[in-house]
Amino acid sequence: MPLPLALLRTLQEKSPPEAWAAVFKYAWEICSAPIQGKAKTEINERSRLVGAVDLFLATAGWDLWQDYQSDVPRTADALADWWANQDGARAVLILDGLSLREAPWLLKGAKERGYSVHEARATGAELPADTTPFANALGLPSRSSLANNGAPANHRLSGARTDTVDLPWEDCVALISSDPSWVLWHHWPDKRIHDLDGHGKGIDKLVDEAREKLTGDAFWKLVERLTTGRRLVITADHGYAASGRFPDIADAEQVKYLKRLYKAGRFTSDVEDESAWVPPIDLVLDTAHGQHRFVLGQRKWKAQGGYPTLTHGGLSILEVAVPFIEISRPAEA
Repeated sequence: MPLPLALLRTLQEKSPPEAWAAVFKYAWEICSAPIQGKAKTEINERSRLVGAVDLFLATAGWDLWQDYQSDVPRTADALADWWANQDGARAVLILDGLSLREAPWLLKGAKERGYSVHEARATGAELPADTTPFANALGLPSRSSLANNGAPANHRLSGARTDTVDLPWEDCVALISSDPSWVLWHHWPDKRIHDLDGHGKGIDKLVDEAREKLTGDAFWKLVERLTTGRRLVITADHGYAASGRFPDIADAEQVKYLKRLYKAGRFTSDVEDESAWVPPIDLVLDTAHGQHRFVLGQRKWKAQGGYPTLTHGGLSILEVAVPFIEISRPAEA
């Protein structure tokens, strides 16, 4: 599927900030639209459409990744700004590993259950697109530091009661106290991304589970509790790649190189090796979290134990773009 002509011209002719804004707008519009038919079919088609952007950014436009750090509004900054500018009580629900694929169910559920949606857009993960860099960007040593209200006092969502859990939604409801400000970081769907990354599993099984989880009453009871007297942002630390659907690299030397550096992963702290290919198959980027080397675009290769069918940390749009959705109950709008 070719890129829309208007988007292609923006990527070729406009400044890096304008190009990245157009990429995130396009990905959001594609992925957040209501699902009209069979979820697995539609989500796979949307991934294919966004994949055309990945192909451009891995070939003709790979140099745009050098500007990601400076030009893409990142989720941690968006959260910190939103938190600081809220006059009243507020809450944040971080769903670890939530991608743009899951946005339609959140937006549909909010509409059907009478919530006001104040903002809905895509924001960018930290690089590497992994849990700890996002925690660090919020001023936290790790995700686990939020457990049992243990967050350090000087983090960027200061004043909140905090927790991080991997519990059923029903049990999470009981955790939410009457404190005016709350941050809850839930381990779903990231835990399931890793559970379902083996051969014969992957994106189709995760789509079924996500639809069930995000449309059920239990999840929306948690949202109801978090929005009791509070504005709520639902977001994520990073997205994920449906890497089981990526094409296999055919070049033997490229496979050898990627297998040696990345094993079956998507990023590494090894920045000394030289990549000999143009366009490149990976990039070294200076990030807020140090220098790292990243697999560029939608690539997979034969690796010991099999390349995972779901993963994250590389340079593709659905790994780095996440939902940022602000809602409240209508009476509090």
